[in-house]
Amino acid sequence: MNQSRRNLITTGLAAAAGATGLAAAGKLADQYGLLAPDSGGIYGPGEALTYASQKLLTRHSLAREFRRDQISKVPFVNGPPFQAAAFKAMEANGFADWKLSIDGMVAHPGTISLADLKRYPSRSQITNMACEEGWSYIAEWTGVPLLHVLNEVGVLPQAKYVVYFSMDKKWWGSIDMDDAVHPQTLLSYGLNGGELPVGNGGPLRLRVPRQLGYKSVKHITKLTVTDDLKKFGAGGSYAWYAGI
Repeated sequence: MNQSRRNLITTGLAAAAGATGLAAAGKLADQYGLLAPDSGGIYGPGEALTYASQKLLTRHSLAREFRRDQISKVPFVNGPPFQAAAFKAMEANGFADWKLSIDGMVAHPGTISLADLKRYPSRSQITNMACEEGWSYIAEWTGVPLLHVLNEVGVLPQAKYVVYFSMDKKWWGSIDMDDAVHPQTLLSYGLNGGELPVGNGGPLRLRVPRQLGYKSVKHITKLTVTDDLKKFGAGGSYAWYAGI
């Protein structure tokens, strides 16, 4: 979408929201394929306007990156450690048997070991982890860009979303392809120059720095590429899109 067309749609969304209400803005967003998956329900029009506006204004923007001297002294660990027996057995073995499976709308579904992920081109970035509960910390994350993994498996052109699952079956999330291919979206296996601690999501966490912390799910074991989230649901107790 060129810049003039983007400006025109953004202006239209703002005018619709101000003059005829959020519902009209939602209809305009839908017309241009900018409707969030959770755009139904009582808060739907507001979610639609938020998602569409941020997609138009920040589609290629970068999350702020910080200096090394700004890294927080102790990265906050949210929640108790994962205690599943299968997980603890893998931890005891240095996660040598950890696998990431990839399926859905890809040309080459399969599994990738943690060791293989570490052989892919890596990126390190110092970004802020901001939680919806109010806490935050700055840390250096290292991992392979999700884009590289998606290119390896050959994402089909009609794909719209990547759904990602934790080994802890209670936790999963999804992002659209704009965020999936964004250069700062990482399958992270390192924190502050060392291995990613279990408490912070190790051995593998999806790091989505342009969205709130609940989108950066811990202990990732599976990716599913899809064009429809209906069978998965928009996800969780919070808004599907958590752009910051």
